[in-house]
Amino acid sequence: MAEIKNTKQQIRLPFVLAIGLAAGILIGANIADPKAADNDLYKSLVKMKEVLTHIDRDYVDEVNTEELVEDAIQHMLEKLDPHSAYIPSKDKERANEDLRGNFDGIGIEFNIFKDTIVVVSPLSGGPSEAVGLMAGDKIIDVDGQKVAGVGFSNYDVRKHLKGPRGSEVEVNILRKGQDDLIKFNIIRDKIPQFSVDVSYMVDKEKGYIKISRFSATTFQEFEEAMKKLEKKGMRKLVLDLQGNPGGYMSQAIAIADEFLKNNNKIVYTKGKESRYNSEANAENKGGFEKGDLVVLINEGSASASEIVSGALQDNDRALVVGRRSFGKGLVQAPFELSDGSELRLTISRYYTPSGRSIQKPYEKNEQYGDDISKRFEHGEFFHADSIHFNDSLKYQTKNGRAVYGGGGIMPDYFVPLDTTLNSSYLNKLFYNNAIQAYTLDYSVANESQLKAMSMDGYLTTFEVTDDMLKELMKVGTSYGVEQDLEDFEANKALFKLHTKAQIARRLWGNEGFYPIYNQTNEIFQQAVKLMDMNVSLESKK
Repeated sequence: MAEIKNTKQQIRLPFVLAIGLAAGILIGANIADPKAADNDLYKSLVKMKEVLTHIDRDYVDEVNTEELVEDAIQHMLEKLDPHSAYIPSKDKERANEDLRGNFDGIGIEFNIFKDTIVVVSPLSGGPSEAVGLMAGDKIIDVDGQKVAGVGFSNYDVRKHLKGPRGSEVEVNILRKGQDDLIKFNIIRDKIPQFSVDVSYMVDKEKGYIKISRFSATTFQEFEEAMKKLEKKGMRKLVLDLQGNPGGYMSQAIAIADEFLKNNNKIVYTKGKESRYNSEANAENKGGFEKGDLVVLINEGSASASEIVSGALQDNDRALVVGRRSFGKGLVQAPFELSDGSELRLTISRYYTPSGRSIQKPYEKNEQYGDDISKRFEHGEFFHADSIHFNDSLKYQTKNGRAVYGGGGIMPDYFVPLDTTLNSSYLNKLFYNNAIQAYTLDYSVANESQLKAMSMDGYLTTFEVTDDMLKELMKVGTSYGVEQDLEDFEANKALFKLHTKAQIARRLWGNEGFYPIYNQTNEIFQQAVKLMDMNVSLESKK
């Protein structure tokens, strides 16, 4: 069986027929089996086939029976749980792309500014860098088709620039300072997608690793990040899983194993079928079984992120800091269907070592997606005591600390959401791509001067000036963002910090960005304070 994918990938299409027609395609050997005559499944299949046959033969108008089947599958799955999903064959490649860890394309980071595709950065070692594409280049047409000023979306861009490795695409670009278009013929190649966003030293002994998802290459990336930090003297680690929606369970298990001694339980699963029952224990000599460890989670941490944080919490191996995680404890397996489409069906629940099922309730499916906003409304993001756990779901960690099931991982140290680190005006500049456009232009125009400072020099000495912010606001106006001077004056420090962070990202990638951005990350800041105070799990008993 294929690798179990423990990820949320829902596709909801408009409901057309509230009948389960899809199973009609399964009728074949089963329908000819007389022993199945009294079987409920057999009877349901017969009924579905009868309905579909009558619609196809007798309905007054012409009907696309394939569409009926597609919609019926969607409706059936909506009756099960929020994470079972159907992926049509045309969407399967894109749906699996993030988890594979790579894709075929030309290798650029891009953005759409004023309806024009702009190269933010050619990816290092990729085919676009090799032929000479540069940051700031505007893509005007692709394979003879105009793509500027025609309302292209991010999906449209990917559709035109991605393609099989070895295939060629012709791109015409407009470069600043040149009047004529420049033609590039680019041979597509394998482009890696990284799930470890960044790793860097916070100070002389603390390392930081951020994992954005658990893809096929996550453990390999994590090992490389650990080796790099250990060479720099890391003795303590902050593992950031905030906003990580999950992915491959095997990758989560491998990472948890790095921190746990042999035979410590990591996770186990239980399903209706015994073949879906499993138990994972630490098996290998981990690279960081000793040393201070803090794991960061929030309401966006789900699935495989909760496997890691739950295992380390239950084994009293790490301090878990942040806010209550999402609460996805359902495991999906992919089943390929005859037409190339894919069914991702929930086949088991997973449990942390202490026995907790951290899946939040989903009986009222229509309210499931509103859970996060409801947490915000009743104050959970700001006050830990607004969360009420059922004593019947009380469990104990290895050393006897109380932990609770019933909906997500509750951190050992709660960190409230800091609303002072928010500006409506700044959010609009981001949403309308104004700050991205300004910082891209600034970094291109001043690249040689800024890089001469070195990244460390930039992080410690560079300051965003008031004149730079005035230019940013002018760009914002040109992008349709009305100036809000009251908001700007109240949050000027925040404007400077995010502007500096975005410029650093253009020049040095995430290694330049995150050390600045994390100054606004209240959960990260609390974790560092706890490490500096030498807070231990013993104080949480």
